[in-house]
Amino acid sequence: MSETKFTKDHEWVRLDGGVATVGITDHAQTALGDVVFVDLPEVGREVAAGEAVAVVESVKAASDVYAPIAGRIVEVNGALADNPGAINAAPTSDGWFFRIEAADAEEVAALMDEAAYAAYVDSLA
Repeated sequence: MSETKFTKDHEWVRLDGGVATVGITDHAQTALGDVVFVDLPEVGREVAAGEAVAVVESVKAASDVYAPIAGRIVEVNGALADNPGAINAAPTSDGWFFRIEAADAEEVAALMDEAAYAAYVDSLA
């Protein structure tokens, strides 16, 4: 498995070949509380880095999920429709949101590594 990278919007990204799997971090799901609904992007949609592409709703709030890199959505985690709680239970594995074919894999390399993300989260406290 490839290295996990992170965004300041609390998404995680794992690149495998030219396809990146994207979800929200444990920090984000904890802040949201119990997730009750997810609106996923359409497969085939072309997205720009930083574009809002999905929505996650919890008992507390609704939040956008952003594309961490530019590319084309190639798969969504349809299991989340029936089990949005997977985002709370396993945010960095079964709770992934979508897979995106990277327009430029270097965009992933430019994201934060785990240590940098942990320092960023600590700076928010």
